[in-house]
Amino acid sequence: MNRKKKINQTLKSKAKKANKKLHSSNKPQYISKAQRVLIEQQEPSSSDAETVVAIAELD
Repeated sequence: MNRKKKINQTLKSKAKKANKKLHSSNKPQYISKAQRVLIEQQEPSSSDAETVVAIAELD
């Protein structure tokens, strides 16, 4: 009985791993605090450039 149980257990675990690879999560990837600070620093500079371009188009 133990041998059958062990075989079934390994087969189920392999099936679960294969199934997990097929279905990706909808959860957004975690962004660390340090990376968020870097992103925030980069965004204002890019938004400033967009503002300058938008003002230039209006003139």
